[in-house]
Amino acid sequence: MNYSYVIIDDNQENVLETKAVADGFSELSFVGSANNYEEGLNLILESNPQLVFLEIDPANKKSNLSLALINELYRYLNVIPKIVITTSKKDLAFEAIQYQVTDYLLKPLTRIDFVKLVLKLNKTVAVKEIPAVEVVKEEEDEKPAYIVQHDAAPLTQPLILCIKSYGDYRYIDARDICYLQADNNSTDIHLNTGETVTAFKTLKHFESVLSFPFVRIHNSYIVNSQSISRIHTGNAVCYIKNSAAKIPFSKSYKTNIDLIISEISNGNYLEI
Repeated sequence: MNYSYVIIDDNQENVLETKAVADGFSELSFVGSANNYEEGLNLILESNPQLVFLEIDPANKKSNLSLALINELYRYLNVIPKIVITTSKKDLAFEAIQYQVTDYLLKPLTRIDFVKLVLKLNKTVAVKEIPAVEVVKEEEDEKPAYIVQHDAAPLTQPLILCIKSYGDYRYIDARDICYLQADNNSTDIHLNTGETVTAFKTLKHFESVLSFPFVRIHNSYIVNSQSISRIHTGNAVCYIKNSAAKIPFSKSYKTNIDLIISEISNGNYLEI
């Protein structure tokens, strides 16, 4: 998924720094920038971006940049772009939340800030497309199987996949899945028991159904990040817990690998 964006900031150096980080992500497409309220409003209305990076505590008070710009957008637009606040002040976060901004990033911006932002945006899009219960027709007999989604959040509640083939109903707890591997138009589901179950749906289908901790890391693989025991960035390989399996990841999914590393680092791990 690609997202067009604009940067609205009274400091041109900050504009360039934000763009420099964003340029590292193929999902983000730069449209333009503005340095004050009026120019920023006009830029949004003319270019209709999907994403706006907005400074709300400008050094130049004459720029009039503030959260009030969001209110003004509602006067003209039926669909408001996603607003990402970029500022150096933490104490404006609560007020920004009241405006339902997508994210609140503190300057100086870092790559991992954008990694998390892109993944959050992608997840939001995927969640909107997921029904509560989805019927999956197997190619073998065109009889229905079911993927039962309990909300779209990570695995705080059990997510049960039901794969049906010739009257055989197989129920799989998503927490037991180590990784999924594409096999032409079918997908092999590798479980922590060492067993493999084949579902006659593409890997792309499962990518739209499964949310974090399931992460696409290769054209042929989705991995349960909670099943990873080791990530070797030099060899571009993930190792699976209690298994000899080594899952490759590709450069095009490096953003997703960065997220997994970040999430692991934020957990109860001691780095030595």
